[in-house]
Amino acid sequence: MNADEAAEALPRLALASLILPALAVTLLTFLWPLLRLAGYAFHEGAPGGAIGADWTLVTWAKVLGDGWHHRLVLNSLALAATVTALTLAAAYPLALAVHRSPPRWRNTLVIVFVSPLLLSAVVRSYGWLPILGDQGVVPGLLRSAGIEPPPLLFNGTGVVVGLVEILMPYAILSLLAGFGRVAGDLEDAAASLGAPPFTVFRRVILPLSAPGILLGGLLTFVLTVGSFVTPKLLGGGRVPLIATEIHDQAIVTLDWPVAAVLSLVTLLLFGVLLGAYGRVIRRVEEAIG
Repeated sequence: MNADEAAEALPRLALASLILPALAVTLLTFLWPLLRLAGYAFHEGAPGGAIGADWTLVTWAKVLGDGWHHRLVLNSLALAATVTALTLAAAYPLALAVHRSPPRWRNTLVIVFVSPLLLSAVVRSYGWLPILGDQGVVPGLLRSAGIEPPPLLFNGTGVVVGLVEILMPYAILSLLAGFGRVAGDLEDAAASLGAPPFTVFRRVILPLSAPGILLGGLLTFVLTVGSFVTPKLLGGGRVPLIATEIHDQAIVTLDWPVAAVLSLVTLLLFGVLLGAYGRVIRRVEEAIG
């Protein structure tokens, strides 16, 4: 190797020295546990939490052929779609208000809206118990107004309310990233041409913020499907979801093969969702230039 070849090889060696430690950590902390999990899916659970030694597709057949697990997946997707829609609807005007606020207030408002992330999701979920409970704040206000409140806790309503509140900061941050394309001069130009405010919003603001909406929707949907703490606490075990079932199979029933199959099914759903997101976002980026 001559001097020129050695000089060209040094940057590659330096790059490899930076990449290899991160690659090794990724392999040890993510890929290896994932492969172990996939291996459990091809065994059969035994009494007492043991795992059979023989490789088999029995667990896959049991899970995929059971209508209960089909309903778990459908319930999880329906809940995630509902939470995503409500979260985006609540977060969009807040993010737009932050984007339009004076620069001296913008960082403060971002900190205010993101500060709930400083608290654990467990603490925030417990905080909804005295608010939505039968003798809580919301039912009390409804009764004082002469309205008999429906059950708001230990059902799907409580889970949706808790998840929307918990995931709103993520949606706001994603939407703020999308609003970076919305320049004030574009709105002024549309208004100067006679467009009413709603037309400006529909034809200018909404299309330009579409990437942020898609990113916030993807993040909210994925986090909802993978959430089990809030559904457990606010659902009271009465809202069956795929994430709570994985937890129960792994921790309560000790049937690790079933939990592994359900986990791989969830990963497959995430993969399909990411693929669809990639195709849609490319078309949106091409449309808005």
